[in-house]
Amino acid sequence: MSGHSKWANIKHKKEKSDAQKGKIFTKIGREIAIAVKQGGPDPASNSKLADVIAKAKAANVPNDNIMRSIKKAAGEMDGANYEQITYEGYGPGGVAVIVEATTDNRNRTAGDIRHLFDKFGGNLGTTGCVSFMFDRKGVILIEKKDGMDEDTMMMEALDAGAEDFNVEDEYFEILTSPDDFSSVRSALESKGYEFVEAEVQMIPQTTTKLTDPKQIEFMDKLIEKLEDHDDVQNVYHNWEEPDEE
Repeated sequence: MSGHSKWANIKHKKEKSDAQKGKIFTKIGREIAIAVKQGGPDPASNSKLADVIAKAKAANVPNDNIMRSIKKAAGEMDGANYEQITYEGYGPGGVAVIVEATTDNRNRTAGDIRHLFDKFGGNLGTTGCVSFMFDRKGVILIEKKDGMDEDTMMMEALDAGAEDFNVEDEYFEILTSPDDFSSVRSALESKGYEFVEAEVQMIPQTTTKLTDPKQIEFMDKLIEKLEDHDDVQNVYHNWEEPDEE
């Protein structure tokens, strides 16, 4: 569990740039569209939509954008038909990689993902080839602020149904089972907490170190290019990234 927090925080820092924020807004818009089509436009009765809205707010997506995405999805049920696909494979040095994508063209996306794995010293595998090395967990990060009491925060999280509570330099990290994520998130939201991150993720059970400089360079580029792809929603891996200087 301890290795995850650092991994999550690095991931969060990398998503700070304005260019990436624009892409995140677009990608979350697709998630909203899928959630609306699956369960309707009312977050009160569509927990998946409520979860995506919480993720959007954590990513600082403006409320206007969120509402516009919901209305657009509700009014265009015959619009672009997105489907969610998960790809699994290996990066350089046998690093396990999971890619979650949302696409309206399965063949295009599969070809692009395979090309990136091949280009940077990895290979795309079959479904299930690496997912057994990960646990699916709800992850909620709350930024530490003056006046926050650690013991109170922990008790409220555990009372809401959280599985684990970790304290990092800048964040409180709350982990839940996937089934309990919505209720825990909702309980903490009702107490006025704001989230830096709030979504169900794939957490590696163990990490893999790379020592070869070329493999490290290729692994870094593979993650960057995958995350930059318009169809890719999330990239999970078990690479223990080098500490930033």
